[in-house]
Amino acid sequence: MKKTITLADRSSAAAMWALALVNLLFVLAVAATLMFLAGKSEAADSGPACSGVNMLADIKAERPEAYAKIETDAAATKNGAGLLWKIEKGGLEPSYLFGTMHMTDPRVVKLTPPAQVAFDAARAVVIETTDVLDQAKLMASLMTSPELLMFTDDKTLTSLLSPEDQAIVEKGLADRGIPLASVTKMKPWMLASMVSLPACEMARKANGEPMLDVKLAQQAQAAGKELGGLETAKSQLEAMASLPVEFHVEGLVDTLRLGAKAEDISETMIAIYQAGDTGKFIPFMRAAVPTEKTGDEGYAAFEEKMITTRNVTMAANAEPYLSKGKAFIAVGALHLPGDEGVIEKLRRAGYTVTRAD
Repeated sequence: MKKTITLADRSSAAAMWALALVNLLFVLAVAATLMFLAGKSEAADSGPACSGVNMLADIKAERPEAYAKIETDAAATKNGAGLLWKIEKGGLEPSYLFGTMHMTDPRVVKLTPPAQVAFDAARAVVIETTDVLDQAKLMASLMTSPELLMFTDDKTLTSLLSPEDQAIVEKGLADRGIPLASVTKMKPWMLASMVSLPACEMARKANGEPMLDVKLAQQAQAAGKELGGLETAKSQLEAMASLPVEFHVEGLVDTLRLGAKAEDISETMIAIYQAGDTGKFIPFMRAAVPTEKTGDEGYAAFEEKMITTRNVTMAANAEPYLSKGKAFIAVGALHLPGDEGVIEKLRRAGYTVTRAD
């Protein structure tokens, strides 16, 4: 019997917003891999201008109590302010941890001055995955597990959609120049890489503009620094695949339903990042969407698989570089704050970690 995900299955419009926001966070968590897999256009123009607005201003003006809660919750988040952190232990020369945003927006592809100093002095540079530097090698690795990219059984994206949701997906993809028939065997997290981020972001990607993490890796190679990665692209996709496919499909539908609002969400995330308020990402999401059960469950699953579990791996795999000193480690800013963030993981491993910006 065909499994459908209908609008009636969702608890409310708030839950729809929640899943769409989680979908954006999800894509940002592994955007280097997803956007690299999306490919590069051979003849892309400059694309549309970015037009999103910072939602925090509206929340502050229209819902001051909600805005106050964002501020309160962010202030209560451990290590929720600051992008650059100094890592020290025993007589080793200091290393540094820097939070990045996996987008190509010009506002987020530069290191802050203190971070640039730390990067220049580093012996080794470490990013989430170096697999994104070599597309041929990346694809060869992923072809050993094609089920991470495509449905390899009789399932298709359309077989998981109700007629109503299929209409939303078909129109949303068509608006982006993607015929549904051409991607019906593609796993929904691959499609998410094409629809969750603004058109201006995807146009920059098509023009080959790199994210900060990739720029840092390229600069490290040019300078003869040791280059390392904390994960593999395959492990990132495996984390995505561990979440129920229904979660991905529902988030994809709801993201397409949001339309231009996705640009406002993205713009708000950039503003939060620019301010270094990493602890504000999740409070903003919860304030923007008065989540109910479906949204809470979706976020909890995302947080466990895509942030918390990966934080453990990142902290452990950073150890060989930290043990030699003078490492510069760049990971998505979502991985920094909180009791289970990378900063706290390193402290529990015996390092002294202090804010450095």
